Amino acid sequence: MDSRLTDEYRATRAGQLAAEILGKCVHCGFCTATCPTYQLLGDELDGPRGRIYLIKQVLEGQPVTARTRLHLDRCLSCRACETTCPSGVDYAHLLDIGRQVVEAKLQRPLREALPRALLKAVLPRPALFGPAVALGRALKPLLPSALADKLPSVAERRPWPETDRHPRRMLALAGCVQSALAPNINAATARVLDRLGIALFEEKKAGCCGALRQHLDDPAAACDDIRRNIDAWWPHVAAGIEAIVVTASGCGVQVRDYGHLLADDAGYAAKAQTISALCRDPSEVVAGEAARLGELLVPAERGKLAFHSPCTLQHGLKIRGVVEPLLQAAGYTLTPVADAHLCCGSAGTYALLQPALAKRLRDNKLTALNGGGPAAIATANIGCLTHLQGGSAIPVRHWIELMDEALT
Repeated sequence: MDSRLTDEYRATRAGQLAAEILGKCVHCGFCTATCPTYQLLGDELDGPRGRIYLIKQVLEGQPVTARTRLHLDRCLSCRACETTCPSGVDYAHLLDIGRQVVEAKLQRPLREALPRALLKAVLPRPALFGPAVALGRALKPLLPSALADKLPSVAERRPWPETDRHPRRMLALAGCVQSALAPNINAATARVLDRLGIALFEEKKAGCCGALRQHLDDPAAACDDIRRNIDAWWPHVAAGIEAIVVTASGCGVQVRDYGHLLADDAGYAAKAQTISALCRDPSEVVAGEAARLGELLVPAERGKLAFHSPCTLQHGLKIRGVVEPLLQAAGYTLTPVADAHLCCGSAGTYALLQPALAKRLRDNKLTALNGGGPAAIATANIGCLTHLQGGSAIPVRHWIELMDEALT
């Protein structure tokens, strides 16, 4: 795709990257076949190819309109289009550039700006979000269903194992939303890795991975989050940790992208690349210890289970077919899931900002997940977990919690 960017963007790194990405697009439209919003709305501008044209027009100097922003806002950033694309178009980074340009050029009305500002201020800060979750649970019967659905029940708290009894050590991202909504996920990961001879620990000075602010079009604040995490983790990196384990696949995609996001920061670029290289999804770590895991698992029939692979796991991290064999080895019978490549509608804050579309996608996904009659649903991302649980009659769990229970 030819592009003629304005002088305003041509000399910038973002503009140069956008031109490179645009140049790879051959207009084939394969991406529309796997785009969730295009499938729902049937509008070319609500598919990747149409959004690419909109971003191209903006970078070429055409007026930015509310209609442009609407179609970009409706994108889930699920990256299914990247998996489908035969030309290797880096759609996610192009979308980030387009959204940031549109945000700078066109002021949002207060009804849109205010909830986005609140989400950016509260969700990444556990000191604020944690008490808000506790209050929300206490007042859950009085909350609107769109909010009440996002509050899972308080899970049983089981202890974190000792972190100084294994020579192999890995660091875990505590995160923000997950640490308040489902703290047992990281603890369960620590227990599983402990059984495999690996000590997992958190660094309390770290916090939100930056994805929330990044996808709410505040890259400067997102980079501040990233630098804070790098500073907090670097002493452990220098001490020789083996990996940084990120149990929410959405956060994992962001941490893997640190090197890209801070590429122009002379003080942090090299460190960011190192952090990205150390980032691991727990499935990669556990699968890498398959022999030891086989010795620990006791064969058992644990019932039928549907696995929802988050978009951030299969399209973002490109991890496919890794979790499922682990669950099968633990004794679960996995049921078939139609259209497993499609998004559930969670997509970070998308479910709060685009509730109607998110609900339609969730309903479709739950129909597919329940098609084989499972007793439970497993997933790998806190956003998917809470979004699906809000509409599901059967429990939705993080897969690592199920592995923890199988090893207990």
